[in-house]
Amino acid sequence: MSVRIMPAPVNPVLIKHEAMRDEHLQDRIADAITKFSGSMPFIYIHIVWFALWVGLHVEKFPFGLLTMLVSLEAIFLSTFVLISQNRADERRQLLADSEYAVVQSEEKQNEELLALSRQILDLTTEIHKLTTASKA
Repeated sequence: MSVRIMPAPVNPVLIKHEAMRDEHLQDRIADAITKFSGSMPFIYIHIVWFALWVGLHVEKFPFGLLTMLVSLEAIFLSTFVLISQNRADERRQLLADSEYAVVQSEEKQNEELLALSRQILDLTTEIHKLTTASKA
């Protein structure tokens, strides 16, 4: 049982973002907890934990302490889900900004190509006029 390892990003913007997150201990901790709590081993641990708690009669029904512990865990896990969503939003924003820069660059290149095409058309028209005038 292991937590699935995500492949490293290939986009330079995401590589830079990952490096930035790796610089801060709290981000690394949050990422590790989020990665583990979203895995099947996390579920299996809880199944065993609940089965042992009930099976070994750690406390009597209605399991007040277990309920409190699970509620506290849910509070923390929901916070880590929000952290994970914020991280995903950062990644999406970085990708969107990067794509926008590429589109702007392509727009400029397209304008330059259109200008060159107009110049070629003008030159071709002039050459055509000259060749037609010289034949006459």
